[in-house]
Amino acid sequence: MALPVKIDLLWSTIALLLTLTSGPSAASAGELGEPTGEVILTISGSIKNTNNNTGVAEFDLPMLEALAHASLVTTTPWTVGPTAFEGVAITDLLAAVGASGSAMTVTALNDYIATVPVADAQSGAILAYRINGAYFSIREKGPLWLMYPFDTLPQLRREEIYARSVWQIRKIDITAK
Repeated sequence: MALPVKIDLLWSTIALLLTLTSGPSAASAGELGEPTGEVILTISGSIKNTNNNTGVAEFDLPMLEALAHASLVTTTPWTVGPTAFEGVAITDLLAAVGASGSAMTVTALNDYIATVPVADAQSGAILAYRINGAYFSIREKGPLWLMYPFDTLPQLRREEIYARSVWQIRKIDITAK
């Protein structure tokens, strides 16, 4: 008599695993909505999911907010005391566009460029669009800032990683470097 219960439990477990591994949203399946507001981020390069006829993925703020929310609190060389950052995990952003490269060329509004290994996403890095609960203005290093959990992983506190913490991000190009 215990066999049917075990089979039901097995099927329930399989269904749960399939749900968990099917991805965070329709975007990961190749469908990206189109921005209806001002485009604040363009992702290009080695990506599968685009939303215009030029082969790039464009995001307005509501599209980024629709992705899985991520947050961290950390001290940085550029802020005073522990600071709360909210945005989207880099892992989720890369999944949404179907990225397959090993490096990101991150470009700021002032044309500052940093090459960031895709592996940095595993550190818990986020693309922040809020600081201490408020949206970033351009004057405050917005609209987007690549932020690392410096307090959680003290080994990130070094110049190489600080140089990758690009603010005023406008574009990310995924490459196979």
